[in-house]
Amino acid sequence: MMAPNGETLVTSYARTSSDKPEKPRRISTEGLQRAMSDLSFELSKEGMDTKLPPISEVEDAKCECCGMSEECTPGYIHRVREKFSGKWICGLCSEAVKEEVEKNGGKQDEALNSHMSMCVRFNRIGRTHPVLIQAEAMREILRKSRLEGRGARAKSTTPREGESVKRGGITRSSSCIPAITKEINERALVN
Repeated sequence: MMAPNGETLVTSYARTSSDKPEKPRRISTEGLQRAMSDLSFELSKEGMDTKLPPISEVEDAKCECCGMSEECTPGYIHRVREKFSGKWICGLCSEAVKEEVEKNGGKQDEALNSHMSMCVRFNRIGRTHPVLIQAEAMREILRKSRLEGRGARAKSTTPREGESVKRGGITRSSSCIPAITKEINERALVN
């Protein structure tokens, strides 16, 4: 095999009469440099287009729901605004709005307004008082369970006469207090 500079390259070991492989010849650094310049000359002759297409300018876009900023192209910003009634919202908020649209039956404006009001409330209260948001979420869970017919208190699993047990409610089979007091009494006797 011939290198671009005319030197011969050894690609496999040649066997001698004593069956010992010969070492391949080394190419000089000068030969490698010459080969590289020959390759670069050949590539430039082919007229390869090394120019990249222009990159459109990037702008900071701030989500009108949560306030998060992202770097986006003007075209992307325009498409998002067309999709969400002229408002730019981030990817996370757009997914939340899609979920809300599925829940309310396809009313996108209503879902967007609902999500935006929830984000405003969270930014105003939730960031400074996270415990209040957690307590409010628990209150909402209890409220929803009452609306669905489940009581907030534990009910006995044994049905009374004429009543049937409601499925899905929080139930308790027995109290753990006797077991705890028994264990405490046993410990007191040992000590």
